[in-house]
Amino acid sequence: MRLDKYLVACTVGSRTEVKNFLKAGRVTVNGKKEKSAKLQINEETDEICFDGQKLTYEEFVYYMLNKPQGVISATEDPKHKTVLDLLDDLARSKEVFPVGRLDIDTHGLLLLTNDGQLAHALLSPKRHVDKIYLALVDGIMTQEDVEKFAQGIPLKDFTCQPAKLELVALDREKNQSLVRVTIVEGKFHQVKRMVAYCGKEVVDLQRLTMGTLTLNENLKRGEWRRLTKEEVEGLRESVG
Repeated sequence: MRLDKYLVACTVGSRTEVKNFLKAGRVTVNGKKEKSAKLQINEETDEICFDGQKLTYEEFVYYMLNKPQGVISATEDPKHKTVLDLLDDLARSKEVFPVGRLDIDTHGLLLLTNDGQLAHALLSPKRHVDKIYLALVDGIMTQEDVEKFAQGIPLKDFTCQPAKLELVALDREKNQSLVRVTIVEGKFHQVKRMVAYCGKEVVDLQRLTMGTLTLNENLKRGEWRRLTKEEVEGLRESVG
């Protein structure tokens, strides 16, 4: 790997900043000052230090994002702001991507990583990774709807796997329901379509969990943070 890429990957700075650090003699490779950004290094065996501190390379990174509405779950889009636009330069330099997608008007938990193997496992229908949503619905959802969800709702293009519908609060004056929905799939507009099948309409949808990962209550919409070591291990264990 090139030395400048390694330094960026270790979150020393942006590529431009890293070049300036090299010129200033702040980087050593195996004890010797190194000024060439193009130097090929072995991240496993070479000792790279910045200001005398040994750097540790991390191949994979994991970020929790509280996705706001109006932002799309993609790495690039000509018309809309993407979830990557919410990250800083260093986070983007890791070439992360969203694990699954949330619709443009859905908000809540989104995992971003560059670990393709874990992402694939979390999205695999065979793994049955639960995803929990909180939905505000126009209309009063009933026990009959709970049973429909449990049986597996037949949509035009596929039949949903059995899902759990919990009635959190019913406001008959406003004719609205607050419900919690647990699904193992994540098909396009799935929760909204399941609710529509029951003759009601989702007016606000938030994802709360994905597998063992729960949205941090202190994370405001549009904010993100690194996953803790325990959170990463929990996700890995959940997909075996």
